[in-house]
Amino acid sequence: MEGSTHDASRVVAEPESGVLPMDNRSPTTGAGDGAGDAAGADREDLSRILTVPNVVTAVRLACVPVYVWLLFGAERQSAAAILLGVLGATDWVDGTLARRFHQVSTLGKVLDPVADRVLVGTAVITIVVHGAVPVWFAAATLAREAVVSLAVVALASLGATRIDVLWVGKAGTFALMFAYPAFLLSHGSAGWQVPFHVFAWVSGGAGLVLAWVAAASYVPVARRALAAGRAARGEEAAGRGAQRDRRSR
Repeated sequence: MEGSTHDASRVVAEPESGVLPMDNRSPTTGAGDGAGDAAGADREDLSRILTVPNVVTAVRLACVPVYVWLLFGAERQSAAAILLGVLGATDWVDGTLARRFHQVSTLGKVLDPVADRVLVGTAVITIVVHGAVPVWFAAATLAREAVVSLAVVALASLGATRIDVLWVGKAGTFALMFAYPAFLLSHGSAGWQVPFHVFAWVSGGAGLVLAWVAAASYVPVARRALAAGRAARGEEAAGRGAQRDRRSR
């Protein structure tokens, strides 16, 4: 449900930090036209493509085929697991950079979740093909991702308002991002792999439970978001009707 919105204007109006950057105004902006100039500056900033967070996200995406090659092409299981762990651990970097340096962009809002979904999907499928994780565990992970993704699309099409990420969902995703590299790293019979295998099951089990708890917890939140979206559209339609009535008089 991360960052779902009911239309493009809401996406632009709500950057990742949740607060519009106030340092984008022109120094010559006066009191009368400050709001308009600030809004224009915000729109201009959101349209930027070449930003540090977007570069970080692009690098993470570019590393996905490298990970696949390490695992199946070079047959470097440990190297692939380490790279996958680094990619998962740096999931927060691009969003943090965007908020801290006021480099939130419309492209970043789309690219970041796409990169996360590509990374998760690729990791789960490749590791189950490699035989390092049980099929049922991988299926439960992918099913949760599919449910959440379909729900986001459905809510957006129905006009729901923005839904904030729940902490339980963040915790579940974070745990799974460490569990899958650990499953891969522990796949084998060496003695040093045993602790990684234990960690993989502890982290993965907790992460999977939290992920499904989060999915269930979004149900009442989604209902409220749908109701709020419908109410907002009703008020907007009423306002347009009142304007038409005033013009016709």
